Amino acid sequence: MNRVIDSGAVFGGWVGVGVAMVLVIAFELIIPVQSMVFILAPLMGVLVGVYANVRSERWRPRRRVLANAAYASLVAGIAVALLYVIVRLVFIYGDTGAMPDGSTLTCSAGPDCIYQRYVQSGQADDLAAVGITDGKSLEAAEWRELITFGAGLIVLSVAGGLVGGAIRSFSSPPKSAPLPVSPSAARPRPRPQGSA
Repeated sequence: MNRVIDSGAVFGGWVGVGVAMVLVIAFELIIPVQSMVFILAPLMGVLVGVYANVRSERWRPRRRVLANAAYASLVAGIAVALLYVIVRLVFIYGDTGAMPDGSTLTCSAGPDCIYQRYVQSGQADDLAAVGITDGKSLEAAEWRELITFGAGLIVLSVAGGLVGGAIRSFSSPPKSAPLPVSPSAARPRPRPQGSA
């Protein structure tokens, strides 16, 4: 792995997994605005792409900076896509037909209940126009949508990561010397008596 990417990029990928968890939990569960996940995925990629190279202390060569950014943002993108799909599947297959007024729809739990909700709200003709006529066809459409959205999240994240890597690789490295180490930190600590 060291010949292609730095260890800081591997660590950056794991940081990206954490960012992905926060992103999906915040905008798919706590504040259910799913479009925010897609808006923030490229920004997450930029952040993770830059961080992977900061962690690696890498400025050049550009191909290595971009490889670090691509790897870390790919890991983050896969994480955000998987988490997004898993949370959506919970809502798709967890629908029991319970209504806000306390009544229950007559349906099989899962996609059939979602379809019945659409029918009850008067959207049956709109669904039929796109080939959705029952719970099974709605389920197939949902899976196609999830695969497309998951792949889109990965692409958005990696694109953002490459932008972050490009920003880092075209920036000038700092010209100042590294910060000095304090004398107390550089001095070896005395060993306690009795230790070998």
